[in-house]
Amino acid sequence: MADGRFPKDNMSQPKSPAYSIGIDLGGSSVKSVAATRDGTILVRRQVDFDPSASMDWAKRIGEVVADIERQQGTQAQAVGLAAPGLASRAGDAIAFMPGRLSGLEGLNWTTRLQRQNPVPVLNDAHAALLGEAWVGAARGLRNAILLTLGTGVGGAAMIEGKLLLGEIGRAGHFGHASLDPFGKPDICGAPGSLELAMGNCTIGERSEGRFATTHDLVKAYQAGDPAAAQIWLDSLRRLAAGIASFINILDPAAVIIGGGIARSGDALFVPLRKLLDGMEWQPGGYSVPLRPAQLGEFAGALGSAYRGWQST
Repeated sequence: MADGRFPKDNMSQPKSPAYSIGIDLGGSSVKSVAATRDGTILVRRQVDFDPSASMDWAKRIGEVVADIERQQGTQAQAVGLAAPGLASRAGDAIAFMPGRLSGLEGLNWTTRLQRQNPVPVLNDAHAALLGEAWVGAARGLRNAILLTLGTGVGGAAMIEGKLLLGEIGRAGHFGHASLDPFGKPDICGAPGSLELAMGNCTIGERSEGRFATTHDLVKAYQAGDPAAAQIWLDSLRRLAAGIASFINILDPAAVIIGGGIARSGDALFVPLRKLLDGMEWQPGGYSVPLRPAQLGEFAGALGSAYRGWQST
C-alpha cells in the first residue's frame, strides 16, 4: 500500500515484529501508526471522534491502541502521542491548550493508557518534524526547520540532531513571527504575523471576500487571474521574508514545507524560491533548499512513534 509519500508498508506480515505506536490527536480525528525501529509501517489508520462529546477523543485513543495491539497479537514496545498545544517540561502531558479539547491539559498519558513505559507527549508540529527527520524529507539532516501551511502556520526546528523545544515548549512557532510591527495582533499577540499573512484563516480578509480558501486563490492564480496573482505573490513575498529570517537565525540545511497549502506544488515552490533568492543571505553562493514534506497527514503519528522508540 505504499503510495510514494510513505515508507514501505508491511501490513500483510503474519507475525508482528517489535513495534511502536504513534498517535496524533487532531481537532476531530485521531491518526495512528504502528512502526518498527527502521520505520516500516505495520498499521496506519484514522478514526474520527465527536468534538462535542466530553473526552471522546481520549476514549478513541484508548480503543485505537487496544485494537492495534489485538491486530498485531503482541503489546507495543512503546507508545508516543502528539497533540496541539505546549507539552509539559517533563514531556508526559500537554500543559497548555486553551479553548479546545477540554480535559487534555495535564492529562498524563502513561497513566491514562496504563503503560509500564512512559508515553512521551509532543506538540503536533514538533512530532511532524521528527517524522520527516526519521523517514521523510529531512532524513539524514542534523539541522532543519519545518513550516506547515494550512489554516494557520505551524512549525518546528531541529538543531544539531535534536528537536528544539525551548524553555516552555514554544520553540518553532514560526507562524507567530512578526513581519509588521504595526499590523493587527494574531491569536498569540504577534502583530502582523506570518500566520496572518499566509494562513487560510485570513484568506477572506486578504482577498476582500473574493476567495473562500487558499486553494481557490491558487486555482485562479494558475488560470492567469491578475488580481489573484497579486494576492498570492504578496503572500509568498511575506512567507519568503519569514523564511529568510529563520535561515539567518537557525542556519538549517533545508526548509521543509508541508500542510494543505503545500499541495499547491509548483504554484507555491517556484515563485517562493525566486522570491527567497532575492532575500536570502547566501555566503559563497550557498542556498538553503526548500523541500516539500513527504509524509502528509501521518507525519505527526510517525514522529510520535519515533519518540516512543527513543523513550525505550
